[in-house]
Parts: sequence; C-alpha cells; structure tokens
Amino acid sequence: MKVAIVGASGAVGQEFLRTLAERNFPIDELLLFGSSRSAGSVYNFRGQDIEVKLLQHNDDFAGVDIAFVSAGAGTSKAFEQTITKHGALMIDNSSAFRMDADVPLVVPEVNPTDALDRPRGVIANPNCTTIQMVVALKAIEELSHIKRVHVSTYQSASGAGAAAMDELVEQTRQLSVGEEPTIEKFAYQLAFNVIPQVDVFTDNGYTKEEMKMFNETRKIMHSDVKVSATCVRVPVMRAHSESVWVETERPVSVAEVREAFASAEGVVLCDDPQAKEYPMPLPLAGCDAVYVGRIRKDLTDDNGLTFWCVSDQIRKGAALNAVQIAEWLIANNGL
Repeated sequence: MKVAIVGASGAVGQEFLRTLAERNFPIDELLLFGSSRSAGSVYNFRGQDIEVKLLQHNDDFAGVDIAFVSAGAGTSKAFEQTITKHGALMIDNSSAFRMDADVPLVVPEVNPTDALDRPRGVIANPNCTTIQMVVALKAIEELSHIKRVHVSTYQSASGAGAAAMDELVEQTRQLSVGEEPTIEKFAYQLAFNVIPQVDVFTDNGYTKEEMKMFNETRKIMHSDVKVSATCVRVPVMRAHSESVWVETERPVSVAEVREAFASAEGVVLCDDPQAKEYPMPLPLAGCDAVYVGRIRKDLTDDNGLTFWCVSDQIRKGAALNAVQIAEWLIANNGL
C-alpha cells in the first residue's frame, strides 16, 4: 500500500507518523508532503529516512492509495482534485469538507459505514471536540435517544498546533522570571489564564468551533439532537476535556450509563469519586481512548445526566481517528 501524509511537519502530521508506526499500518511506500517551509525536512519512519516533498499541482499522487491530509482548510480545498484525481482516498483533517453533503464525516466507533459512500474520494475527519463527545454519546444514544446536549469544553493548546504549544511553554517561562509574555497564537495570554473563545465568532454569538459541535454531531449521529456548546482554551499542553450534559427521551440511570460506557468501543470508564478517580488531561496525554467519569444524574431534569470526558486532541481528536477510518475500510474491503 502506498500512503501519503500532507502536512507532515505539523503537530498532526508528526502524530500520523507515530500512529502509523505504532499500529503497524500496512505501508509499502510512504510519501511526505509539505509547504515550501517544510520541504526538504527529513523524518524517520520504521528506520527509513524520508524527505518531505513540496506539495504541488502535479502527478505526485499517482499510485497513492490513501492520503492523510492535515495542512489546513485552504490547502485541502486547493489540492483536493490533485490528490484524488488518480484514485487516492483523501482523509482530510481540516474543516474544508465536513458539512458537504457528498463527503462523509466519520468517527469509526459511531458511523463507520458512512465511509463507504464517498463519491468525491474524500472522507472528512470531524473536529476534535466533536470526535470525543460523539464517541461517548453513542453509548448513551443506544440506551435512549438524546434530545439535547449542553457542553463546555476545556481545550488544550495542542488544538492550535505545535506553535501554540511552544507559546504556552515560553509564556510560562517568561512569567516565571518576570518577563512580559509573548502573545502571538492566541488573542490573550494563555498561561495562568482561560480564554472563552476558540475560533472566530459568528452572527449568533457562538464561535465557529461551537457551531461545529452542533452541526457535526447531527451529521455523524444521523440525529436531530441539539447541541449548545461553550468552547474554552485552557493552559494545558495536550488532551481536551469536556463537561457534558445530556437530556434523553426516557430517564436513564447512572448504573445503566456506567455499564454502557464500560462496554463501549473506544471508551474507558474512569469513575470512582470516592477514590478520586476521574479523567484528567495530564496523565492521559498520548493515550488513544476517550476517558469518561463524574457520571451523575442532573438535579434539575429527571431525563438529564452529566459526565466529564477527556481525550488527546492530537491522537483521537485528529491523527488516530483518521488512521482508524483507513483501518476500518481495509478490514471491510472498503478500499
């Protein structure tokens, strides 16, 4: 199998390299592509040094079976036909195609068969916050249809890329020695702060990130569920956290939900309040699953319950989900 990674030098591109190696993904030849800034860089994969090629409108993708793309929505839109014209499957990590009717939006634990219907040769990877939430919601949806979701996110610096992670480290260093912090990647200082804005605001007062959670959840789950989100950037390096409230059609007990989470694909139950066991981003950075805890009945609604979930944004929220899509297609003769 011939595989390509577009955006190889970015945080997600580097995670693609690690994930493909760790999961022993079947690769006979790997191609790496990037911008003029990263072209010429060399990365080692399974003992072989591979040079990053400049992404161009040419025939470099001839013979490629799968292209994992994480280079931003503008690049994805500009290079879609170049990447797919010879038959390569483009699994895109940007927001470019997520809501296009002829592009499936896939989380393998939730809607894997949607990946089989891809008339443009493109599959979209959902937004990171949506991915971890729907993996958890799927377990509850199988107990009773979810009517409404309220979610507040606690999103790590990794969601804004490698440079944003570097800025958080540098701000922390600067502040510790009394220097003025460098502010470039975020609107405000992130170190020792929280910023209640992820992405730009839309006309309805919600940010684009918050609207992604509304629209993408409905598409992935094939549901009329309504989602109201508040997305917040927090001074954490990796792994996003979410406080999720759901309203189901019938009352669902905590015991039912705990049992559903315990057996759900892609979910790890971490819920023992007496022992102070609950998911946290620091110890779960680099892990694959969606970790769920703090499960409890809502005090204002008999059909409501709430839980807390944590997942690594760069892994399950990006690279791992894309690789799992490809793995599912290979296992189910979908390529």
